[in-house]
Amino acid sequence: QGQFVESGGGLVQPGGSLRLSCATSRSLLNTYAVGWYRQAPGKQRELVASIGSGTRTNYADSVKGRFTISRDNINSAVFLQMDSLKLEDTAVYYCNFAPSPLSSFWGQGTQVTVSS
Repeated sequence: QGQFVESGGGLVQPGGSLRLSCATSRSLLNTYAVGWYRQAPGKQRELVASIGSGTRTNYADSVKGRFTISRDNINSAVFLQMDSLKLEDTAVYYCNFAPSPLSSFWGQGTQVTVSS
């Protein structure tokens, strides 16, 4: 049973913003790097952003400058602030370990739809 619970998705117009949240356990967050992944219809799941147990972050080229990943160690959560959203950002977003996710930890994800 996984320990990542995603929320915050929704429908937004191009250029808009959304903030995704991922709840997990404090022990996991303090020990492992966690990432946000997304899977669009007909495409493979891809890693879009990750954050280490410290503050080091990494981003896919497609989201650099538009998405920001952060963590709240007190509340055991990881966030993904998504700005300047594009149609191609439409996908189901998940969190999991990064860069090597564990299959048993995939949650339900949260749907992000960018549409005019």
